[in-house]
Amino acid sequence: MSWLSRIFPTTHGDSDAGSLTSAIKSVRTAVGVPETELKRWRRIFDTNAKIVKGENFVNAIAPSGDLSRIGRAQFAILFRVADTSRRGLVSWEDFTVFETMLKRPDADYWMAFQYFDVDHSGFIDYNEFKTVFSANIGPDAIPFDFDCDWIKLYLGKKNGSHVLGYHEFTQLMKGLQGERLRQAFKYLDKDTDGFILPEQFKQIILEIAGHKLSDAVIDRLPTLCTLSPGQRISYSEVIAFHNVIREMDMIERIIREATAKTKDGRIDQSDFLDHAASSSRYSLFTPMEASIIFHFAGRGSGAQRLALIDFAQLLDPRWRAPHDEFDAAPAASASILQGFLHSAYSFVQGGIAGGIGATIVYPIDMGSMQNQRSTVVGQLLYKNSMDCAKKILRNEGFLGFYRGLGPQLIGVAPEKAIKLTVNDIIRGRATDPETGRIKLGWELVAGGTAGGCQVVFTNPLEIVKIRLQVQGEAAKAEGFAPKGAVHIIRQLGVLGLYKGASACLLRDIPFSAIYFPTYGHLKKDVFHEGYNGKQLSFVELLLSAGIAGMPAAYLTTPADVVKTRLQVEARKGQTNYKGLTDAFTQIYREEGFRALFKGGPARIVRSSPQFAFTLMSYEMFKRCGPDWLIGAFDNGYFVQYPWDAKPRQMETALTVRPDEMSKVRARNALRILLDVHGDFGRRGGSKAV
Repeated sequence: MSWLSRIFPTTHGDSDAGSLTSAIKSVRTAVGVPETELKRWRRIFDTNAKIVKGENFVNAIAPSGDLSRIGRAQFAILFRVADTSRRGLVSWEDFTVFETMLKRPDADYWMAFQYFDVDHSGFIDYNEFKTVFSANIGPDAIPFDFDCDWIKLYLGKKNGSHVLGYHEFTQLMKGLQGERLRQAFKYLDKDTDGFILPEQFKQIILEIAGHKLSDAVIDRLPTLCTLSPGQRISYSEVIAFHNVIREMDMIERIIREATAKTKDGRIDQSDFLDHAASSSRYSLFTPMEASIIFHFAGRGSGAQRLALIDFAQLLDPRWRAPHDEFDAAPAASASILQGFLHSAYSFVQGGIAGGIGATIVYPIDMGSMQNQRSTVVGQLLYKNSMDCAKKILRNEGFLGFYRGLGPQLIGVAPEKAIKLTVNDIIRGRATDPETGRIKLGWELVAGGTAGGCQVVFTNPLEIVKIRLQVQGEAAKAEGFAPKGAVHIIRQLGVLGLYKGASACLLRDIPFSAIYFPTYGHLKKDVFHEGYNGKQLSFVELLLSAGIAGMPAAYLTTPADVVKTRLQVEARKGQTNYKGLTDAFTQIYREEGFRALFKGGPARIVRSSPQFAFTLMSYEMFKRCGPDWLIGAFDNGYFVQYPWDAKPRQMETALTVRPDEMSKVRARNALRILLDVHGDFGRRGGSKAV
């Protein structure tokens, strides 16, 4: 009977609401568990009814989407720990004790200790350890000598009085795999020449570490013999391979850090060993261990430089070859359709994101001073940006700040879609698929091309927007009624809509060529996107996009000033410009060099937040995927569109959001037991003891 049974008035969890409240308070007092946590446990318990051995128990404790090769059914091993009364039923009291144990920081070893401590004495003797161990391995397993000197060091001689407490037991379990490895090698090395056959090596590894390796690595285990002459495997190589498995998390960290620092995103064995030595006080890995890592990652060619994704088959136990990810390759017609759908979806994303950014900063755009000239007959319309804003508010009201927004929103969808999509397409083509790296030259080409393509939509949009903006205040000053967008379009004609296009190109190409590479490097180099699987937060995306817009906006201000002057219809007394060169010359001659940067700070204030909100929205839309937008539903599950189906990237414990800690610890406890033998819990061991 568990100690908690003395607290609860019931024994099978059938209490009414009043007694449940009392029980919760009692447990909170006894073990210090928050009330919200207890209520969550109760929901899990009630969802699985009275937890019995089998699927209900597994559903209650197993992590969802576990990234190991441990099957969910194997979590039933831990049922014997939870069912302290041996009734084949886990009561509410038992479940509460079990979950409380999982809150311990050393829950993994504590659960393993409870599994071996059959009589609940708090100690494990020789016979108890041998009985539990033997009951969980099959007759075909490599035998283990319980009378060896190693066991005697921990448990004394057979039938002796030495017993293990909890802390001693943890040390025994930590070193047990090494002893099993030594005994297994000695048992299979019949002629004691220091070598075993490749298939024998595979048998050893499958028994003690099969749940830690991907199918690809398991299939290639016999190829370890190729690292040395003779086509056989030495004890040194077996130990080295075991050390690689044991330090897999550290290996992953070193590989991620080392590949992130190299120019090409690849490393060789020397790079790996150098980074391992520089990141630790002592050398963690031997040259033989490094050779084994690169042998299995490089599919037998350990001398080549490898990217992070090449190590996936070694680091990710669930890794599968890319051609195994899907049942069949898509047909050519399907690929064309996928490309079309992807482009269409990108247009939708770009349109929505651009609309968000444009709407937020449009009032700032109205206050731009770029069209303010010093040669106007009479008085200046605006003294500065603040004076401009005050006059717009006084003469036109708050809605005056949004004059011309309609055409802006109508045109912003194709403009942003083509800009963002073209940049993504070119970057995607130029990016190394293995390293995720792209050369700076291609970044500039991608951004510049995207900026050039958008002019097809940008120029007509901006010439109408600018004329709508400037005529509002001029109409008040000169006493005429403002014209609408349709009138302006008819007045200009098709060719007129592209007046100032050369200046628009001169502005948008360098703007995007500066902006997109800066944005990409801020995300990667400053905020470390992708490092150990990091995904940038809302604020980090906003800062990256906003900061990148500052130099891009200011350095392209002269082209924007010229474009604005060319596109605005000159009134009486104002200078007429014949073209791009003439506009540059006239502005410089009449107003000086500073006039070319007129409105530069305002452009930063406008462009920086506009692109910040646009790119942040675009990134968030891409993270969400198409399902939330399209709402396609099929048999109760959202349908993924064909372009969204991609080979699974390397997922490990370092790259994903962790499960509830209690479930992580349950998984780790199971791993400790499986490290004893891969068949642990599969042979009815709990019944045997």
